[in-house]
Amino acid sequence: MMRFFQRLGKSLMLPVACLPIGGILMGIGYAIDPSGWGANSLLALLLIKAGGILIDNMAILFALGVAIGMSKDQEGTSALAAVISWLTVQTMLGTSVVQLIIGADAVVPDAFGKINTQFIGILCGLIAAGCYNKFYKTNMPDFLGFFAGRRFVPIMTVLVTLIVCIPLYFVWPMVYNFLVWVGESIMGLGAVGAGIYGFLNRLLIPIGMHHALNSVFWFGVAGIDDIGKFWGTIEGGVQGVTGMYQAGFFPVMMFGLPGAALAMYHTAKDKKKKIAAGILMSAALCSFFTGVTEPLEFSFMFLAPVLYVIHALLTGISVAIVAALPIRAGFQFSAGFVDWALSFNAPFAENPLLLIPIGLVFFVVYYVIFRIVIVALNLKTPGREDDNNEAELSIELSSNDFAAMAQAILEGVGGAANVTSVDNCITRLRLEVKDRLLVDEKKIKASGAAGVVRPGKTSVQVIIGPKVQFVADEFKKLVR
Repeated sequence: MMRFFQRLGKSLMLPVACLPIGGILMGIGYAIDPSGWGANSLLALLLIKAGGILIDNMAILFALGVAIGMSKDQEGTSALAAVISWLTVQTMLGTSVVQLIIGADAVVPDAFGKINTQFIGILCGLIAAGCYNKFYKTNMPDFLGFFAGRRFVPIMTVLVTLIVCIPLYFVWPMVYNFLVWVGESIMGLGAVGAGIYGFLNRLLIPIGMHHALNSVFWFGVAGIDDIGKFWGTIEGGVQGVTGMYQAGFFPVMMFGLPGAALAMYHTAKDKKKKIAAGILMSAALCSFFTGVTEPLEFSFMFLAPVLYVIHALLTGISVAIVAALPIRAGFQFSAGFVDWALSFNAPFAENPLLLIPIGLVFFVVYYVIFRIVIVALNLKTPGREDDNNEAELSIELSSNDFAAMAQAILEGVGGAANVTSVDNCITRLRLEVKDRLLVDEKKIKASGAAGVVRPGKTSVQVIIGPKVQFVADEFKKLVR
């Protein structure tokens, strides 16, 4: 199971790497025109819309990344299948189709307006990858030969997705309504309730159901309308109360998560620090400046879930502490620097400057806790993956006949029928086999490989060196 989540986390790295620039562009546009969101400035409009191309379509980006990363040979058909799966869910569980199902006079549950989430994107990616891995070699009768092989994958993806939509149709609104009920139950608990909300808000992001709680505390489901009242667009705000469900997020998004990013960078392997810095530091800047945290959270959410639970707990603590203090700040976009600066002029703002020293404390807390836990549990956060070591990077092959080497390795692992998965890191060919008894290590080493590692019953890692990609490409051709 842990290997599955690590592979899932690795698959998300490509779309995650695209997100920070989207968040930063939207943040700059919002800073230029915070009241009109581009209505009063062409430049702001262009920046917000350009950034929104990525941020607003995060779900489909995740679907593509997961489908490619989780498929056997990262072939483009899996990406096409992911788009088809995502479109199927968005259509079949969209408000217009649901309205037709329940009748024109019935009210469509709010949950179906929140179906375009990161969780649905990941689910669609997994469906597409699963269908690709299962059906990409499917044979058909001669008269249906056109639909054989990879062309059969999108067909099966649609069918499987339609089947998955059936339980989702019933489960999705039930979960959504339950979370709304939870939110309404804790809203009378003061600072403690705010802390519970902060904890659940972060904890629910992986499945995209944090919107249910947000609708209770930030908007009008239970009459709180914390955002609208804080900015004075809705009447009924109370000085010292309004803003309590927003202010505590600033120390986490502006300081805590950047502290976590620094800890992950410092604990990354020396050879991978530059790569880790590219992902982590840009995501940290996005979090600090705009309050868009998904690029950073999804970089470790599946690679090290224990860290994500710790992050959710620390968020709850921050929200509870700030709610108990005479500090109020709010946001219309998210809890980043831009909205913090704008909070000074809000009618119910109270001591927003005090969020800075609190934030600095949370920066240290996040950094220390993340660094200790990462090292103590040897967590595979960005830059700490078991992809290579220094000795393997110096391996030189005796021949550049990569096709012959791939053929010899294939014979050594029992042939194409015995191979269920092909992947590679920087120095190793990583294989999953059906029958471990068919693996002949002597044959594999005779191919010119530097060594063979068997970390699990069905796992085989062939140590090749920095030219492993060329061997992997040839190997994938042979097993198709």
